Amino acid sequence: MPRTVNPQTPAEVLQSFIDEYQINAFLLSKEIKVNYQTVTNILKGKARITVKVALRLAAYFGNSPKYWIDIQASSEIDELSADKKFISIIKNIPKANKPSDKPKLKIEKKEKFSKRKPKALSEKRIKAAKVPGAKKPGGKKAGRPKKK
Repeated sequence: MPRTVNPQTPAEVLQSFIDEYQINAFLLSKEIKVNYQTVTNILKGKARITVKVALRLAAYFGNSPKYWIDIQASSEIDELSADKKFISIIKNIPKANKPSDKPKLKIEKKEKFSKRKPKALSEKRIKAAKVPGAKKPGGKKAGRPKKK
């Protein structure tokens, strides 16, 4: 896969530091207190430089953790930029629209209240009594008279 922005991988950068300081992966792993396999996997390109490893490398080599994280991030961006499937996903993501600066005023309709007074309770009972099966104001059911 072609490298566009960052021609050096984290493995290449770490290897250049190992060569410059004339150490090996085993000694580096012991000095920064990580598993030997972690260092060799980074050097082979099979593992990434995590934040914890970046902090340890920065403390050991005297540079910043951001340096190591930036190398890792640039490498990952380059890899994904070359991935056609990922590019097609990115192209189909719509742009976000910012809301306008002017706040939209909502005009709320006020509820109209009836000016009529509510019916008296007795009026409601009389009206309900006209419905078959409803109780009459006297407490008896409306409708058919009872057979004796």
